[in-house]
Parts: sequence; C-alpha cells; structure tokens
Amino acid sequence: MKSRLNITIDEKLIKRVKAYAGKNKVSVSELVEDYFRQLVKPAGRLSIIDVVEKMDVPEIPDEADLVNEYHRDMEKKYGA
Repeated sequence: MKSRLNITIDEKLIKRVKAYAGKNKVSVSELVEDYFRQLVKPAGRLSIIDVVEKMDVPEIPDEADLVNEYHRDMEKKYGA
C-alpha cells in the first residue's frame, strides 16, 4: 500500500530533480522512495571502505625490496 507524503523543497532544487528524473525515465516519487529505502536499509554488509579501514597496516621495513620478494614468492609457488 502506498501513502502520500507532502514535502517542501527549494524550487531550484526541485527543477533540477525533475530534469534528472526525466532524463533517467523515472518519477520523482521513485527517486525519493529509493533514497528512503537506502536510508533505512539495515547495515548488513560492510562497504569496501569499511573493510579496508579495519585492516591492520603491515609493518614493512623501508629497505624491503617488494618487487624482488614478489618474484621470489612466485618462483617458490610456480617454480623457476
């Protein structure tokens, strides 16, 4: 069941929103409904940014030659 909602929005903004909606073949109501759906969606999955921010930062010595270490690891894994 759908219900009506009256909102007040800046006139310039609503003109831009209507133009966007027309260009994307969607109604303003659908845009608002989709936005509200995203707004109240439970946080079930973390975004990639959240995952990266929670990762531990590895301690890599300044003198480490990562390119050579990579090639050595690949040789060990796949053979020379």
